[in-house]
Amino acid sequence: MKYLIGDEAKVAEEFMGKAVIIAKDALCLRSKCGSIIIKDNEIIGKGFNSPPYNLENQRCLNEKSQYDNKITDKTCCVHAEQRAIMDALAKNSEKLKDSVLYFIRLDENGNKSFAGKPYCTICSKMALDVGIKEFVLWHEEGICSYNTKEYNDLSFGFKQIQS
Repeated sequence: MKYLIGDEAKVAEEFMGKAVIIAKDALCLRSKCGSIIIKDNEIIGKGFNSPPYNLENQRCLNEKSQYDNKITDKTCCVHAEQRAIMDALAKNSEKLKDSVLYFIRLDENGNKSFAGKPYCTICSKMALDVGIKEFVLWHEEGICSYNTKEYNDLSFGFKQIQS
């Protein structure tokens, strides 16, 4: 992992701004997220989180404890990263190898919000499988780039602190 500085940070901020625009279309009632996938300074895939087929949203406000233990993904929506990958596969599959995925989360007012540390094994496995080279997140300390293998390893090692 590395924090981006200088020109790399400026470019990443620009792409994060584009991911914000995508995130504003999110239909999830719990969280607004957006992702874009970049290759050679071109957006090759984009996505926001929303219920499957943008239809069902009744689960967005359910407590995760309501779900059976067999359900490992307790989110109601298709993740922004998943949609961006599917979009790129549909439109630009030949460009996915060595691309960069940018992810942003919005707060309740639609402003950029800091992402947590890598934790989503669903998205990390999918990104690794299609050849995405890096994940870029906005942390409190700055914009951070993770090699996708590292992101996947960190996701599998994530432990949520129970309150």
